[in-house]
Amino acid sequence: MTEFVTHPLIRKNSIQRRAYQLAIAMRALDGNTLVVIPTGLGKTAIALLTAASRLYNNGGRILMLAPTKPLIEQHMRYFSAHLVPEKKEVQNEDPTKNDSITSESYLLFTGDTHPQSRTDAWKRATVCFATPQVIKNDLIAGRYTLSDVSLLIFDEGHRAMGNYSYVFLAGRYMETAKDPLILAMTASPGGNREKIQEICENLHISNVQTRVETDPDVLPFVHEREVTFLYVPLPREIRDIIDLLSRMLDDRLLELQRMGYDAPKRQNLSMKVLNQLHGAIQSRISLKDPDGFIAASIHAECLKIRHAISLGESQGCLVLQGYLEKLHADGTSAGGTRAAARIAKDPLFIEAFGKSFLFSEECHPKLLALPNLIREELDRDSDCRIIIFATYRDTVSQIVGILGKEGIDAGRFVGQATKEREKGLSQKKQIETLSRFREGQFRVLVATSVGEEGLDIPSTDLVIFYEPVPSEIRSIQRKGRTGRHGTGKILVLVTKDTSDETFRFVSQNRERAMVKEIKELQKQPKSRQAQIPDIGTGEVYTRPSTTREPDPGGTSEKPLVMVDDRETMSRVAEELSNLGTGIELMRLPFGDYQIGDRIIIERKTTRDFVDSLINRDLLGQIHSMSQHVTKPVLIIEGEDLFGQRDIHPNAIRGTLAAIAIDMGVTILYTKDAEETAVMIHLIARREKREARTGGAMWLQKSYLSQNETKEQIISSLPEIGSIHAKRLLSEFGSVRGVITAERDDLVRIKGIGQGRADRIVDLLNSPYEGS
Repeated sequence: MTEFVTHPLIRKNSIQRRAYQLAIAMRALDGNTLVVIPTGLGKTAIALLTAASRLYNNGGRILMLAPTKPLIEQHMRYFSAHLVPEKKEVQNEDPTKNDSITSESYLLFTGDTHPQSRTDAWKRATVCFATPQVIKNDLIAGRYTLSDVSLLIFDEGHRAMGNYSYVFLAGRYMETAKDPLILAMTASPGGNREKIQEICENLHISNVQTRVETDPDVLPFVHEREVTFLYVPLPREIRDIIDLLSRMLDDRLLELQRMGYDAPKRQNLSMKVLNQLHGAIQSRISLKDPDGFIAASIHAECLKIRHAISLGESQGCLVLQGYLEKLHADGTSAGGTRAAARIAKDPLFIEAFGKSFLFSEECHPKLLALPNLIREELDRDSDCRIIIFATYRDTVSQIVGILGKEGIDAGRFVGQATKEREKGLSQKKQIETLSRFREGQFRVLVATSVGEEGLDIPSTDLVIFYEPVPSEIRSIQRKGRTGRHGTGKILVLVTKDTSDETFRFVSQNRERAMVKEIKELQKQPKSRQAQIPDIGTGEVYTRPSTTREPDPGGTSEKPLVMVDDRETMSRVAEELSNLGTGIELMRLPFGDYQIGDRIIIERKTTRDFVDSLINRDLLGQIHSMSQHVTKPVLIIEGEDLFGQRDIHPNAIRGTLAAIAIDMGVTILYTKDAEETAVMIHLIARREKREARTGGAMWLQKSYLSQNETKEQIISSLPEIGSIHAKRLLSEFGSVRGVITAERDDLVRIKGIGQGRADRIVDLLNSPYEGS
């Protein structure tokens, strides 16, 4: 007889009682917790149980985050079906209003929701579901705070690395929440001990709860998954091209060896080795070794050739043909890189490129075998669901096309970005595609990695790997799409004697290592203090306490910076917010940051500066910015500006001179994103003081037009910059019209307000006291 969870906030006979889920949820209430359990064992149920307890005992609101809109909508559907939060009266945060607001049980925030709508809705939300970038942008812009969030849930917690939004959100939450508790969930944190440690530190984890499929309390709920490997030979016509490309790769590795680099033989070349080689080359460049740039170009050639070989081995002849065409086009165009040009001129490449034109249709056995494999499965069960995972969009399109020719309707599921000829899917289209697949309008879904994470697609009977993947995280996520609600099958297509076989065993070994690390986590001593386990040593690091108070979102007393909304992906916006800078997010027509009417700041990393100089119109971009404000600023962030690309230092010096002298742009240098944020914050503070004291002066030009002269005269009034000057002149028609305007007429102008109007009128009417 099935037992169900009983809780005042959970629908009766709604959630099956599973001892391991209840045990993990109880431990999660003790402190910030990372839950690591296999896919299909109910991570979302654990999150719901924890959320129900926090709402019932602590009140506040719940915030659940997931990387994609389809995934977060899925979580909202699950919570809506099982959790019944109590509606309560929420006090209006505006102190001028004494009314209360009736809360709403569930709200969904995505990038499609207007910022003002999110601000208003936040006050009413009991359980809020969102993608992380949206919440990050709102916090940076000061639209609301996380002060009364009693539980913050991070799905796919392994994403909390580097500059991903989860890292910033966890830190801000721990600083500002009155009663914080974090629950992070993942099926695959990775097999690297240091990586798991970094996740724990970034999410302020004090408690790790794990299960594996062989644990006694989990075993009754694990569905069998049958894994089969189908080996296919590499066709002779593809092998001939790969042999030519392999000889090209051998030549370049030999060149690097002759230059003194520890380059391996081609058979031992991996991405890890290539990354180590890149580090050695960059070290030589930083030491001003002129051969370093040549080595960097050769290294780039190795990457391109190795990728071409991989495409031929694992994807197919037409995908390989398309990539060789792209290499040839890049190498023969005026704007192509040196690496592409050298490849295009190589006689071995010319021969390989010529052979690729003999392909008129696909010849790789993987693609040719798929229709029969799918047909056999559909004949056995006409209601089954099949997912095919492929790494590249070109391959996804080919698979959908060849299945369509065989009368098998298949859906294409890829990411949002449009890449070259391959158009992306909007989030709306992604959700529609999954809905149609779930409802059985088509039985086969062909997906890139965007379909690997978290999506709960019922009754997926067969998962096909078009190629093995070396990442244990991606492999586990792919396998997790089947066996969630019943017995499932996994079929991995492997090309014999190629990198496919290598990746198969690499992934297998890494999965085993990850399971071993997870079991080690179970042995770590748990602490109820706000501490982070140092995995493997048993020592703990205590995160220093913070006294930061929740920010009510007001920016009147803060230096204000307008930030281009595309810059929120960088750490600069995060650091500005941490410094207490008032931030307004918008799409700026010029630059990345704007301070008042006078200052626009363009931020370039050292690499981006040089890349823009070579590949894009850097000078045109900076010139356009300089024409729209009196104080344009360029911040160059990073080190070794002259060592980023193989370009003569005098070309860079000449560009800097043109920007500074010809365009009148101030150039500032910073070490990293944190230093850039401090610089922008200080500029904003200084500008705020200047505006108060009326000390802001126009940049003196050798010639001013009549309109510019009029704007300069009006902008000399207290707290009036060029934008306000233009508004005043447009409204009153002339300098005389502005000066003689009544106080009430000035107040009506956007951005002037009563205070500025008073100060302008007082100045104009006050007597001059001569010396």
